[in-house]
Amino acid sequence: METREAAERFVQVWERAWAAHDVDALLRLYAEECVHRSMPFRRPHRGRAELADYLRWSFARERVTDVRFSPPVVGPDGVAVAEFRVLAEEEGVPSTLAGCVFVRFDEAGLAVATRDYWHTADGHEEPAGDLFFL
Repeated sequence: METREAAERFVQVWERAWAAHDVDALLRLYAEECVHRSMPFRRPHRGRAELADYLRWSFARERVTDVRFSPPVVGPDGVAVAEFRVLAEEEGVPSTLAGCVFVRFDEAGLAVATRDYWHTADGHEEPAGDLFFL
């Protein structure tokens, strides 16, 4: 699968599945032996089982009201990056999460390595400037 096609599928599924907390749909995007880093200095989640545990933990207290991803920017060697913004509530307190995900895809179009960088803010707000860089 071409990287652009894999990356577009990745952001479309993430946008829909994050809003629905659909862990199974998200896991289908990843190779069995994937490595996911939810932040640069956290311990990586290795394999689909660890990623599933992390996603379920992340979604447990979160009520999502809106998820948006930018179109992916595709680079060489199966790599793509996309920005995201999530409006959510945890225990009734609104928050905004904004960040980006870097993804390396294999030949089958599955994510073999991902790394997220993100920040949170109290309340629901859009990042300064345009919502996405593109």
